[in-house]
Order: sequence, then structure tokens, then C-alpha cells
Amino acid sequence: MGKIKSGVLRTGRRWLTRLLIAVIGLWLAGIIIFAFLPVPFSAVMAERQISAWLRGDFSWVAHSSWVSRDGIAPWMPLAVIAAEDQKFPQHWGFDVEAIESVLDKENGRLRGASTISQQTAKNLFLWDGRSWVRKGLEAGLTLGLEGVWSKRRILTVYLNIAEFGDGIFGVEAASQHYFHKPASRLTMAEAALLAAVLPNPLRFRVDAPSAYVRQRQAWIMRQMRQLGGVGFIQRQHL
Repeated sequence: MGKIKSGVLRTGRRWLTRLLIAVIGLWLAGIIIFAFLPVPFSAVMAERQISAWLRGDFSWVAHSSWVSRDGIAPWMPLAVIAAEDQKFPQHWGFDVEAIESVLDKENGRLRGASTISQQTAKNLFLWDGRSWVRKGLEAGLTLGLEGVWSKRRILTVYLNIAEFGDGIFGVEAASQHYFHKPASRLTMAEAALLAAVLPNPLRFRVDAPSAYVRQRQAWIMRQMRQLGGVGFIQRQHL
């Protein structure tokens, strides 16, 4: 019995190792391929879609429409940088000060937001939720994105896969759904409103903004002006 159990364990470890190597290979291939090609869907989109099917909702569809960076009004990348990650052009994927501020040292749990690079890695390749395992994988993938992609590419992919509402993924789908126009025509106020719901797009709504969302929109617009407006995006080649 001991030999049989030992053999089963060895076989299990062997297959687990192969599975991990295959997954890592897929991630590496994705980082290289999506440095040039449009992203058809993200892991978070797939997770949401599968969850809908499992609960019997076959009418739910993850709406997304890829658009190039030139097809996005410069107000939108400025808005997400102002709202989510003002050090984005300078850091190498991680904001050390932000990491220290979101770590609850009393119980060791994670809380708070990540950089745009980290959010792109998580949304594209990983599952939703918080855990040390996921954060560890996210860190490795973030280094991969920062090493292979330009900052402009990271921002482009982020804006195309970010969740802006129930079933609404990417700035083009969000702009068409909420404002009935392409993302290239978004105004400063509209871009700030979209960025205002990003902390929790399933709780905060673009089409029915709460007082908090409106306050956050106004704060984001002030930050956008302080950064220097769209000139900031042009100077940083984003």
C-alpha cells in the first residue's frame, strides 16, 4: 500500500508540475502576443461569463469592443491615471508607498487598490478577488508586462479590458452604452465619471451616479487639471 500511495503522489506531483509549466507558458505567450495584437477577452470577462452561465443566466453577455489607443480621447487615460495611479509613468509596476499604505499590519490582510500595471495583469490573466496567492502571481505577471510592453501599451490594454458596469468591459463599450458615442469623443467630465466608478463598477453606476461618485468625479477632474491636462499625456507619450 505504501508503494502504491507513494507512486500516486509522485504521479500527482508530476502532473501538477506539468500543469503549472503549461499555465506559465500560456501567460508568457499572452504577454508576447498581446504586446502587438488586440485582446479578444480577459480572464475577468471569462469569469463573469462562466458565472452567469452557472447560475442559469444565458442572456448575460460580456460586452467588449477593442479600440486602438488613437481611438480613445486623451481625457480617458488622463482620468484613470489621475484617479488610480498618478505615478504610473515613473514606476516599474509597483508603487512602494501605496503598497505600504494598503497593507493592514494588524492582521496582515490586503486592502486598497493596485497600480494600473497590476490591475492590467490581474484583469487579463487572473481571477477576481483578494488573496496572497493571487497577489504573488499578479506581481510576477506585472513584471512581465513592464518588461515587454511600453507604458502606452499597458494603458491601452487596461482601458480596453477594464470593467465599467455589469457586462460592460472596455472604454469603447462603456462610451457607446452610457454616452451613445465612440470613446474618441469622450469629454473631460465623461472620462472622469467613467474613472470614478472603477474602484467598484458593480456597486457604483455611471448611469445613476451617487453623491459619492459625483464627488469623486469632481476630485478626479481637479487632479486632471493639476497634472496638466491632456498635455501631460502627450509629454509622457501615453
